Parts: sequence; C-alpha cells; structure tokens
Amino acid sequence: MDHLHFTATIMAQVQSTGSGWQVLIMYVLLIAGMCFLLVVPQRKRQKEQQKMLDGLKSGDKVVTTSGIIGTIANVKGQRFILKIADDTKIEIFRSYIQAKLDKSEKSE
Repeated sequence: MDHLHFTATIMAQVQSTGSGWQVLIMYVLLIAGMCFLLVVPQRKRQKEQQKMLDGLKSGDKVVTTSGIIGTIANVKGQRFILKIADDTKIEIFRSYIQAKLDKSEKSE
C-alpha cells in the first residue's frame, strides 16, 4: 500500500508543476535571452573596431592599448609604424590600436 501511495503522491506533484516540456522551453528561452543580451552588443563593438582599423591610414592619430599616443607614419600590412616623438618611431601590430583620435585633440 505504501508503494501505491508514494507513486500517487509523485504523480500529483508532476501534474501540479507542469510538464517537463514547459520547463525545458523556459530554460531555452532564458539561455537565448542571455545570449542575445551578451553576444549581440559584443559583436557590434567588434564590427565597429574592425571598421575603424580598416579605415586607418598614414597621418591618423591613434592611441594604443598600452596608452601610447602617436601618428601613423607608415602602414605595413598588419603592422603600423607610429611616430610618437620627433625622432622616435615604433612598430606595432594593427590589433594593438585601441582608438583613432580626432586631429583636433592634442596630446600633452
């Protein structure tokens, strides 16, 4: 008798909480929503960064990820030659450019 009572109790709990499909659909929607909220803005920022990098040319003023401000003197494929002082030039990879500065902005 106890076994039948236990089974009936379990069946009543399953019916009262809803089907497993409803819970599964809820989790899928939750994961999809989180992906949308996290992935889409990141992808947009990556596209904007790539567009900025593709548009860089000699004479553009940029800041690197390490905070060095310089002017692009030469473009060599995936690398830039940056002029950071009168007689000082450094060579960096394209991926280390963080932002393009307006020509009106002056470094101190």
